[in-house]
Amino acid sequence: MRLGSVIPDFSAVTTKGPIKFYEWAGDSWSVLFSHPSDFTPVCTTELGKMAVLIDEFKKRNVKVLGLSCDTIESHVDWINDIQSYCLDIKGEFPYPIISDNTRDLAVQLDMIAEEDKDNVELALTIRSLYIIGPDKKVKLMMVYPTSTGRNIQEILRCIDSLQLCERKNTIATPANWVPGEKVMILPTVKDEDLDKLFPNGYEKRSMPSSVDYLRTTTDY
Repeated sequence: MRLGSVIPDFSAVTTKGPIKFYEWAGDSWSVLFSHPSDFTPVCTTELGKMAVLIDEFKKRNVKVLGLSCDTIESHVDWINDIQSYCLDIKGEFPYPIISDNTRDLAVQLDMIAEEDKDNVELALTIRSLYIIGPDKKVKLMMVYPTSTGRNIQEILRCIDSLQLCERKNTIATPANWVPGEKVMILPTVKDEDLDKLFPNGYEKRSMPSSVDYLRTTTDY
């Protein structure tokens, strides 16, 4: 899988029943993220925090889908642990977790190397996350080692950036950007078009190189 790759449609067994991915995702954005196995400490915190923040994903029209290489029965027991650990989860666990105990789906989606799929030790490398658009294309991907927990707020920030830049394709978001802050105007935008595209104002910064490429705006 690469940025821009189309996620293939797939069928899967999940904790909320069988799904077909395209049908399940519909016209929504989606986050598909994998874990090495159930009952692992770092993953427990991640799935819990995703559940706690599920309303933030819903506000952005994003569906959440987990994947772990264990059985449904194991997933159910793990969910009970997650809810016991993360007391801020309200009601039933809010999103499905795929049972991929054959590791076939992990291989198909490049979440684990083909030669490692039957090696339990090496299989612990599958911690991939894909943000997928309504067109079923990968918009952003993150890959983590088993030692480092994901930052869920960063995932939400990335979704905000992706959705904004898709709505307004003349801008990009700078380092550490959060909604409300200045964005960068793309170099492909001509100076003579700035007033029309950004009627509420923009800034141009002169650089020692004399190349005028740093232009910012809050007009989005």
